[in-house]
Amino acid sequence: MTKSQQPISSAQIKALRSGDKDLADTGENRGLRVHCGAGGTKSFYYRYTSPLSKKLVQLQIGHFPELSLAEARLALQDLKSQRKKGVCPAFEQKRKLALKAREERALSTSMTVKQLVDLYLTQHIEDRRVGKKVVPGARKRKGQAETRRTLYGDAVRVLGNFPAESITRRQVVNLVMDIVKRGSNVQAGNVLRELCAAYEYGIGLEKFDESFANPAFLAKNSLRQAKIKLTSNRGRRVLSDQELARFLQWLPGSVFTPTQKNVLRFTLWTACRTGEVCNARWADIDLEQGAWHLRETKTGVERYVQLPRQAIEFLKQLKLTTGEYLFPSQKTGRPIQQKTLTEQAWRLRETGRMLDIDHWSPHDLRRTVRTGLSRLGCPSEVAEAILGHSRSGIEGTYDLHGYERESRVWLQKWADRLERI
Repeated sequence: MTKSQQPISSAQIKALRSGDKDLADTGENRGLRVHCGAGGTKSFYYRYTSPLSKKLVQLQIGHFPELSLAEARLALQDLKSQRKKGVCPAFEQKRKLALKAREERALSTSMTVKQLVDLYLTQHIEDRRVGKKVVPGARKRKGQAETRRTLYGDAVRVLGNFPAESITRRQVVNLVMDIVKRGSNVQAGNVLRELCAAYEYGIGLEKFDESFANPAFLAKNSLRQAKIKLTSNRGRRVLSDQELARFLQWLPGSVFTPTQKNVLRFTLWTACRTGEVCNARWADIDLEQGAWHLRETKTGVERYVQLPRQAIEFLKQLKLTTGEYLFPSQKTGRPIQQKTLTEQAWRLRETGRMLDIDHWSPHDLRRTVRTGLSRLGCPSEVAEAILGHSRSGIEGTYDLHGYERESRVWLQKWADRLERI
């Protein structure tokens, strides 16, 4: 066997210099070549005739010594196996590199869940400025803020940094079930509904491939099939006088935050919804007249909440320590969120620090006041006016009396009873 017919060796590769003739392997490794470039880099190549173009092609396998001669020969056999099947290794390598580059490019430009939510909020839900013109959003101002809070409080917090197109049905189901576990079924339903709508908005703008399926919609079907209830149960919980006494004794030393405790106390004095209490502003409070002008209500009807003496004394002290709002967050200065009350109550139960009475929620305090008023003999129309319930039918059409004077009398009776309790 002549020198040119012998297999190449590692020693020959090490001795190879720039300008030297390429080394060519022989036998079953025929086609493997080693080239030394101008900088001294030694590279393995596979030289072969393409089964597609029938032209001579040279494909780089790797560099020596990072890739050993034995490893280069193993790689060569894989490439030869492809060629025997009619595949051009160089063409296949280019195809894979192009596919990988396309996938990386798509990944780098794809939206995260947070970006999808922001698109939905800023371009659809919320008011937006176009030039000098303000285009109204799909929701009213209060609804806009609530939608943003709903999505950011849970969906963005948990899934925000994930690519929106990679989110699965299971991830959305887990998100919703975590909210359900903390006792916030309605919030869970709201998050699922808004996340589903955000995805639908993105799909409508062709931000996803045609084959993309809305994971929130798939999750909604799964939860419906599993009969997971995402609406509120019709409340019937009322605290008895004994439970109320224990609650009032327990509350000051509980681990509710001072602001949360104040919201619960004020709810017991006024029978207002905790959401209304959380958003109360000092600009709407008249301590001289003992009234709170409640401008934004669930029914859309403004009313004046009459404040009992105990509530007025409490507010005079509170005004010394707060700013624009009665019940601000210590972190933001904005009103605390209603859901923090339910979440805190859930955490207390999970850690065994809740008052040892039957399960109760902050909203049950409002029902407790309504029941207590009836026990005191308060007329139904006055009690309903205190709660801010709208009247229906002929009575709602013709009886427009606000019962403010009567409400003041009965709320004072109730506050006095709370004091005795």
